[in-house]
Amino acid sequence: MDSKITKLLALAAMAASLGWGLAATNDEFKIGVVDMEQAILSTDEGKKVRDELEAKIRDADGQLRPKVQRLQEMQKELEEMQHVLSKDALERRQFDFIEARNQLENDSRGMEQQVKLDRARLLKPLQDKFVSIVEQVGRDNGFSMIMLRSAPGIVYSREALDVTDLVVEKFNQNKSK
Repeated sequence: MDSKITKLLALAAMAASLGWGLAATNDEFKIGVVDMEQAILSTDEGKKVRDELEAKIRDADGQLRPKVQRLQEMQKELEEMQHVLSKDALERRQFDFIEARNQLENDSRGMEQQVKLDRARLLKPLQDKFVSIVEQVGRDNGFSMIMLRSAPGIVYSREALDVTDLVVEKFNQNKSK
């Protein structure tokens, strides 16, 4: 997990423990909840990242599809010819099929890992910006704390506490930063 997000979670936990002290004073204790993934992917920059990732997935799928079709053809040939081929010829084709299947699995795993790396690389700057935007929204709107919807321990929160749309709006306003 990103260190800024970890710090944000730790800060939220500390704020929650201090909340009882604030509640005893006349200061208003205002809590917000934000869905980080929804917020990031709803921004203009996030939509561009999502489109780029979808294009990479389509490209990977396009590279794998002919290999999948070839493997299906090989399997069909094996099934059709298993009673006609000699034992040696059948074994060679079975080994070829297994080798092609293993290669397809390796290629698929490699492309999946590449997409994960691309996702992390593309989202990292947006996640960093997200943290600063949430901090700004918290300060500007008088929040005592803003927690991530996905944070451990949050099972339910009222819709009125959700500041995701506010964060998306502020994020889109700060495009140049």
